[in-house]
Amino acid sequence: MRILVTGGARSGKSRHAVRLLEEAGAVTFVAPGLPIDRLDDPDWAARVEHHRAHRPEVWRTVESADLATALAEAPGPVLIDCLGTWLTTLVDGLGLWDAPSDHARAVVDEHTDALCAALSGRDNVVLVTNEVGSGVVPAHRSGGLFRDLLGALNQTVAQCCDEVHLVVCGRVLTL
Repeated sequence: MRILVTGGARSGKSRHAVRLLEEAGAVTFVAPGLPIDRLDDPDWAARVEHHRAHRPEVWRTVESADLATALAEAPGPVLIDCLGTWLTTLVDGLGLWDAPSDHARAVVDEHTDALCAALSGRDNVVLVTNEVGSGVVPAHRSGGLFRDLLGALNQTVAQCCDEVHLVVCGRVLTL
């Protein structure tokens, strides 16, 4: 079973994703953002530490933005948290923030296709993502670009999954 868990900020989506796999034994937790020792935002680092502290001790953490390889190499169940962080890392690393939107979309689509190909050969994978576009329209180009890229990414990954769970106020809706 491949499940995509989506929701807004602080909706409880990560907690729900952990619950889906907490009885699975040794899970590989894939964190696709910057490693904690490279974070320059103390609030974000505290959030990362909070999430680490609330994972079962038998879980192994892999910090990598190469999700296709992480999926191919991980034994057993996998939890990826989160695709929004992965997208930010990808766009930063490839210098796409100022690229034309269609070019950025094509590059992100290539990486998304590789992720979906890796997902197709796996079972027992939970992916967390952010739901964007339901609120304020971003005032800056980078915010609009991120919203559009993540919306397309979420749609594509949802097609590669067996279920999509929407978490709102800690409550879960299966779509």
